[in-house]
Amino acid sequence: MAVNAAPSGETPAGRLAGRWVPWLIIGLWLVLAVGMVPLSGKLSSVTTDSAVDTLPASAESTKVAALDDKLPGGEENTFVFVYHRAGGMTDADRATVERHYDTLTKKYPPKGTAAAGEDDEGSPMSRSADREAMVFTLDVDMSYGPPEDLVGPVRDAAKDRPSGLELDVTGPGAIDGDMEAVFDGIDTQVLLTTMIVVTLLLIITYRSPVLWIIPLLAVGAAALTSMGTVYLLVKGFNIVVNDQNSALLTILVFGVGTDYALLLIARYREALHHHENVRVAMVHALRGAAPAIIASAATVVAGLLCLLVADLNSTSGLGPIGAAGILCALVAMLTLFPAVLVVLGRRVFWPAVPRFSTAVQEKPGLWGRLGTSINRRRWVATLGSLGVLGVLALGLAGNTGALREQDQFLNTPESVNGFTVLREHFPELGGQPMTIFTRPEHQERVLDVVKDTRGVAEAVPEQTSGGWANISVTPKDAPDTTAEYDTIKRVRTAVHAVSGAEAIVGGPSAENLDTEVTTVRDEKLVIPLVLIVVLIILGLLLRAILAPLVLMTTVVISFAAAFGGSVFFFDTVLGFKGLDSSVPLLAFLFLVALGVDYNIFLASRAREETLRLGTREGMLKALSATGGVITSAGLVLAATFGVLATLPLVMLVEVGFLVAFGVLLDALLVRSVLVPALTLLIGRRMWWPSRLSRPAAELPNGPRPLADDQEPVLQR
Repeated sequence: MAVNAAPSGETPAGRLAGRWVPWLIIGLWLVLAVGMVPLSGKLSSVTTDSAVDTLPASAESTKVAALDDKLPGGEENTFVFVYHRAGGMTDADRATVERHYDTLTKKYPPKGTAAAGEDDEGSPMSRSADREAMVFTLDVDMSYGPPEDLVGPVRDAAKDRPSGLELDVTGPGAIDGDMEAVFDGIDTQVLLTTMIVVTLLLIITYRSPVLWIIPLLAVGAAALTSMGTVYLLVKGFNIVVNDQNSALLTILVFGVGTDYALLLIARYREALHHHENVRVAMVHALRGAAPAIIASAATVVAGLLCLLVADLNSTSGLGPIGAAGILCALVAMLTLFPAVLVVLGRRVFWPAVPRFSTAVQEKPGLWGRLGTSINRRRWVATLGSLGVLGVLALGLAGNTGALREQDQFLNTPESVNGFTVLREHFPELGGQPMTIFTRPEHQERVLDVVKDTRGVAEAVPEQTSGGWANISVTPKDAPDTTAEYDTIKRVRTAVHAVSGAEAIVGGPSAENLDTEVTTVRDEKLVIPLVLIVVLIILGLLLRAILAPLVLMTTVVISFAAAFGGSVFFFDTVLGFKGLDSSVPLLAFLFLVALGVDYNIFLASRAREETLRLGTREGMLKALSATGGVITSAGLVLAATFGVLATLPLVMLVEVGFLVAFGVLLDALLVRSVLVPALTLLIGRRMWWPSRLSRPAAELPNGPRPLADDQEPVLQR
């Protein structure tokens, strides 16, 4: 069937596409890039992962960490040295342990009591009951450096030891150091890996030696601008950005920006067949693609900004950070990208250059045939899709418990192995130390109360300064377990009952407990807000009520399926021991906001075609026109989030895999089969209560959609 092309000299479009406009836009972006290069390089200097910055100020463990920072000498890094030999420690082993302790305490003089416990002879070292292990604790003042700078030298100082004597350096300081080592250089790794993945996918998609470079350059400019913008936001508004959020910023900009490029190129290629002048063709392409792209960006930005109501600073900080990235990607892909395409002309598509023709032949193609098949078997397509999604959702019955900090690493570091060994030989000292601050005059009373609390292995008074007394408490249970968290809660309840003590309980495990509690509270607040905001945007875009409700329902079902399928994969294939507490909220946000994107691209095109063809043919035409490009966009976005799954941290692997899997479900099943099938079943009532839901005969004068059973006329 032929569609007549428009003449090449439309006056309005021609005036909007002057020869100087693309060059002006490119010039402005060059100036912007010059200003943003130095700012983007400073982003890493303002990232932080400290508890004081990431936890809410109201959390008890945050108050402990903040007080620890203010006291003379500042916060300490605690390292636990666990020596062990199968068959029993020898005299030479014990002498080595004592020598290492003397060397380390001279190099890092302790402020107060440095021992994890003392044996019967008053030594700072403790020997296990089975005589196979010894342990001592080293508290290193923060003035010597952060954990990532200390853990290497501390371990090197204890390298000289007899053959067969094993040593694991663990404790909060070692775990923090090993965690920081994972994030060291992560921004560069994510950026380079993402660029490689996007480049390969663009080359495969367009099979052109030149075209793939243009989206990559435009997205790169957007990423550069977003990093500079985020740096300014952090400096101006004290927004918290951690290493995780910095990596997510890169993924978001490249994934979403490339999606926008694919959609615009598809429209531009269509327009080049109908318009001889490339500038006029681009104007028409922007008119067709920009509304859906802007609506998509608005949905993601609105969803991200909902995070501002979260109490967890690292979560609320992701809101403006991600929103800035999306807006930079939107502006770059609607200004710089089309400007470069226009300047390069049709030859940028070589070897498949779109030719201008007065009669363009439209072919049904793969997606047209899929639409025809769905139309013939609407109930089969609907029930089959829901069945697949339902089976995947059954995975939610798997292990969705919280992931312990020690289980965050794909490759077990020395600090985590050390806790396992410590737990094996010193079961009474298996937990991470708690820190209690109380008023000095109440220290003895608080100490007695803590010692009598179930689950406490040891409570030792430490230094008194600045009007506060410090008590170090070691729980009996393993770190970040339910039993240890219950002990922390009991200790808090006990010390809070001491009148006038003003006692507060913190420490690494207490921080993890407060993070988990705050995250659960944030989920209950943010998730409903995201659903409401996205639903309102869909309603405004489609000017209907039923269609947004149907689309949102499919996205929520898709999220449940992606979550369930991912949990099953994590349990049975990867052997993960739970989900990081931040994963459900982040996955929901990205999958709902980004999953709705593809429905927006399809539904907005369907509504456009419905005005001319009716609901049934409009949806089939929309599926045929957008199927290829939306699928390509889904593959690109899934691949960019999949980059996170290559990093050596379980939390990032979980987020990356879950979002990538969910995006593929949305692009390949929900948007391609379920939404078209539901639309065909519901018919014109899909657009209720807008005018498109009424029979053609009842519409007022003006452009009318055809009735659902009326044959389309493509000839204009």
